[in-house]
Amino acid sequence: MNRMHVFLAIAALMLPAAAAWADDYSDATAKFKDAGASSVFFGDSYGYAVFPNIAKGGLGVGAAHGKGRVFKAGKHVGDTSMTQVSVGLQAGGQAYSQMIFFKDKEAFDKFTSGNFAFDASVGAVAIQASAGASAGTTGSTAGKSSSQNGAATTGGYQNGMAVFTIAKGGLMYEASVAGQKFSYKPVGS
Repeated sequence: MNRMHVFLAIAALMLPAAAAWADDYSDATAKFKDAGASSVFFGDSYGYAVFPNIAKGGLGVGAAHGKGRVFKAGKHVGDTSMTQVSVGLQAGGQAYSQMIFFKDKEAFDKFTSGNFAFDASVGAVAIQASAGASAGTTGSTAGKSSSQNGAATTGGYQNGMAVFTIAKGGLMYEASVAGQKFSYKPVGS
């Protein structure tokens, strides 16, 4: 069996699990508000995007996908989707939630311009959802923290955006280079 067949098999196995882990947007947002690492960003950011469930899997070649919503001043202003392809040493599958905060109008406009992409150098702070839970990363470099307080000290804006993740389940080993690509569609269009 070649790598593509193995990857497709892993992805197919993850889809039912991803549906079982799906949260709605308000539940995912509440989890990030309750986490010390990301809670402070709600008060001073221009807006944010929340992805309640991103499913990720791979064996040599990996992929991830999730749908989200974009908010400005607490109001849902658009829908977004994230796609990621990665190549490198990796195996397994994982589901996680992701939050992207926009520091100002410039960062918000950049993200909502239509097709936005993070390059592999952008990092995410992986925060702990609860005692005993471990955190995952977005596929780019990330500062993994064993506690919410440690994560809070490493979080900050990079190019006007701050990214946080909370692992929901699965097990994945990876040392890969990956970028996330986002599409955006305003509400009502």
